[in-house]
Order: sequence, then C-alpha cells, then structure tokens
Amino acid sequence: MTLAMVRRKTERIREFSALPFLLVAAVSLAGAFLRPQPQVVTGGPVNAGDVAWMLTATGLVLLMTPGLSFFYGGMVRTKNVVSTMLQSFVAMAVISILWIVVGFSLAFGDSVHGLIGDPRTFFMFMRVGASTHPDLAPTIPLIVFALFQLKFAIITPALITGSFAERVRFTSYLLFMCLFSVFIYAPLAHWTWHPDGFLHKLGVLDFAGGTVVHMSAGLAALAGAITLGRRRTHEAGEPHTPANIPFVMLGTGMLWFGWFGFNAGSALSASGQAAMAFATTNTASAAAALAWIFFDGMRGQKPSALGACVGAVVGLVAITPAAGYVSVGESIFIGTCASVISNMCVHWKNNASTLDDTLDVFPCHGVGGMVGMLMTGLFAKDVGLTSGHAYTFLVHCGALVFVALFSFCGSWALYKLTDLIIPLRVSDEQEEIGLDMSQHGEMMQDPTAFAPAAPSLAKIA
Repeated sequence: MTLAMVRRKTERIREFSALPFLLVAAVSLAGAFLRPQPQVVTGGPVNAGDVAWMLTATGLVLLMTPGLSFFYGGMVRTKNVVSTMLQSFVAMAVISILWIVVGFSLAFGDSVHGLIGDPRTFFMFMRVGASTHPDLAPTIPLIVFALFQLKFAIITPALITGSFAERVRFTSYLLFMCLFSVFIYAPLAHWTWHPDGFLHKLGVLDFAGGTVVHMSAGLAALAGAITLGRRRTHEAGEPHTPANIPFVMLGTGMLWFGWFGFNAGSALSASGQAAMAFATTNTASAAAALAWIFFDGMRGQKPSALGACVGAVVGLVAITPAAGYVSVGESIFIGTCASVISNMCVHWKNNASTLDDTLDVFPCHGVGGMVGMLMTGLFAKDVGLTSGHAYTFLVHCGALVFVALFSFCGSWALYKLTDLIIPLRVSDEQEEIGLDMSQHGEMMQDPTAFAPAAPSLAKIA
C-alpha cells in the first residue's frame, strides 16, 4: 500500500475539539495573574550539596521518559513506532501542567485523614518556592522536591502505554492519563510517601516507587489490556516483529542511566544512603539481565538482545522499592528472582493465555514491582523478616493485595469512563493502517526499504 493510498484511507475525523486548547489557555491566564504566596512553614537551612545532587537526579529521572519511548518504540511494529514514542513524550507535557495545577497538592498537600492531600495547599505552585520544608524537603528548596516528584508522576502513565500499544486512540489516552494521575497515582503517592499517609504510618516501605509507580502502572496495564481487547493480528496468531531492536537497546541504556536518579535521588540528599541505592540499582539490573538470557538458554533459546534489555529493566523495577534499604549482595538476589519470575510470567502469558498485553507491561512492571515490594519486607535493614521482624513483611503482604486491587479496579473504572467520553480503541481500518498514519499523519521510514534481504534463519541455524 502506497503512502498516497494510506492517506486516502485514513479517516479524517476531528478528534480534537476546542476544549483542550481552552483548558491550556485558562491555565496560562491563571499563571499570568495569580500571585505566588510565601511558604508559611520552612525547614532548616539549604544544603548546597543536596541541592546539586537533587537537581542532577531530577534531570536523570526525566531522561527515563524519552528512554522509555525508545524502549517501547523499538518493540512495536514499524507502522506504530511514532505513535508509541509520542505517548511517552506527551506525558512530559500533560503531567507537567497537571502536576502544577493540582497533582502535587493531591499527593503532598496537607493530609486529609491520611487519604489525600488538600488540593488548595500547593494549587498552581503558589506556595512552592526556594524555601525548605520540614517534612518534605528539610535540606533542599521545596520547588526542587516538587519537580523531582513530578518526574515520577510523568513516567507512571507512560509505562502503561505498552499494554495497549498499536490499538489505542490518542485523544482517549490523553484523557485517561489525566484521570489516572488524579485518581490513582496521587492517592497512592500520598498514602505511601506523605508523612501522614495511612500506608506510610502502617510501616509500608517504598524507597523509590516500586508500589507507587510500578505496581500501579502494571495493574493499570493489565486492566487496559483486558478492556481494549486483543489486536486483530494477535487474534489471527500473526507473529509480532519488533521494528527496531537497536531502539530497544538505546532505550534500555537511557533507562538504566536515568534510574540512578530515580533510586539514588530518592534519598533526597547527597548521602551514604544515596550511594548505597546507586550501587544496589546497578547490581540488581546486571543480575537480572544475565538471569533472563541464561534462563532462556536453559530452555534452548538463543541469548537475545531483547531478552537482555527486558531483564535489565525488570531488575531495575524490582530493586526500586528496596534500593536504600538492602545490601549489594541482597540486590543480586532480588534482581535474579524478579527476572526469573517475570520471565516465567511472560512465557505463560504468551503460550497459555489470550491476554494481549502488547509489550508485557504487567509481567515485567506489575509482577516486578510486587516481587520488589515483598523483597523489601524480607530484607529491609533492621526491620525486615531476615532481621527477625515479621511485622514489616506482613504489612507489605497486606498492602500488596490492597494496592493491586485499588490500582486494577480503579483503572478499570477509569477506562470505562474514558470510553464513554471518547472511544478508547481505534477502528479496525485505523488499526490496519497503523496508528502513526491514522492518529498522527506521520510515519517512520521502514528501515528494510533500503536494506539488503536478510539471510534465511534456516541457513543461520
């Protein structure tokens, strides 16, 4: 099918009404005319070393979202690369504005019975400035803490997109992303990371987001795959050929690099705990990458670049909640266990179920986050099960079930609500054409168009 034919077959439906622009315009006007208010409560003096590290960590975490776009973009078919990558990129724009308006307040504003933050506390960042905060940011400006947390809020909905890749309508995804951030992510962040959050008070430990980020994204991904249904190619049993494995490898490298800010930055200081989180992050990822390809080798498969990349990311996911609480040796165990368990879940999903989670978000991020949460309760220094304390492990088991149910059921309801407003799924014709052309009128040049024919796999074998 020629490009001209594709353009003629593409439906020209005006999916963007005036409302999204009017919302952006309203926020812009509010930003122009609302005057910042002084922070009423401040912490101690600013520590220059902590500020320098946290600014660096904030930039590293933001880099993870473009990294995710390459990671996911390389895995989908060529006709869906641009749309898949844009779904990650656009999160940086949408969530940045939403976080300033109300997201940060809901997650870290004055606690309302340990359940949610008061949306008035930091509305439009009016009380977020260069002063410290005694509970949230004792040695760094509150604005730095708010921006650091913003990067976590950005990547969480972006992670979900891999589950419904190649069939979701772009405008409905934008709406769902906003709903998810307000009604799923913000409450979880408040419960777990706010000093008055009820999970935090119960003793749940989540150093950098295994529960808040990866479990919520993984369970939302499962709900999304179920709600949107299977791709037509999946129903027909057609093989899924990734568009660009080097993209996947580039994305993995960017994720691995950025994850040092994700985990070590969660110490909120340039400290020994940050250094330990840095070390455990690297080691867990390395162990998981090796475990994945060697476990595949035991089943007679060749060591693949895709397997190594997926394994490395699973290790990063699993160590996230435990990074600042465990030793380097324990991080090797965590990475290996998570890699093997996620590998088996992916194998089961592909061979014994009809679930069409396109890029295995639930087996990798959801299951990896669960493994990490349990391992935190097992190994956490001084309070874990291996230290002779059962309470933390038992609380983590209970919290795991609660968070999983909340994330899955809440996300399922939000998908249904979104579908009532804007249909979630593209038409069969749009899916056949590919989301790059049908949703955006753009496409990536097929890299095989100017490449010599690949040798036969039979000859290679």
